[in-house]
Amino acid sequence: MAELTHAPIDVAPLLAAAARPECGAVNLFLGTTRDHHEGRSVLRLEYEAHEGMALAALRVLEDEARTRFELAHVVVVHRLGVVPVAEASVAVVVSTPHRAPAFEASRWIMDELKRRVPIWKKEHFADGGAEWVKGHVLE
Repeated sequence: MAELTHAPIDVAPLLAAAARPECGAVNLFLGTTRDHHEGRSVLRLEYEAHEGMALAALRVLEDEARTRFELAHVVVVHRLGVVPVAEASVAVVVSTPHRAPAFEASRWIMDELKRRVPIWKKEHFADGGAEWVKGHVLE
């Protein structure tokens, strides 16, 4: 069940919800704020979204991933607002009987999220500047 939050992402309940007796793989991917981008020191990220559209798009991604990779469980949580360095902006949790589809599904979800979901990222730099990150062109 996709979620948008303005609070730090708590992964413990996400992992607990993904546990399945028939699954040998639970994969957690966290996208975190790094302290640099293209040679500039980053202080924090800031995310904005059209929340209704973003949540609907995340749910579509979860449904597509569930079918495409035969997932037993999938959830995507994306944080909005200010995200300091080293904190998580996004969490993707999937469970599958075997590890390969879990890894593949997580990567596919993240790639598609960046392409399709109306969430925008602004980087705030130590030199006082700030820039919106360019989006990905849909083909």
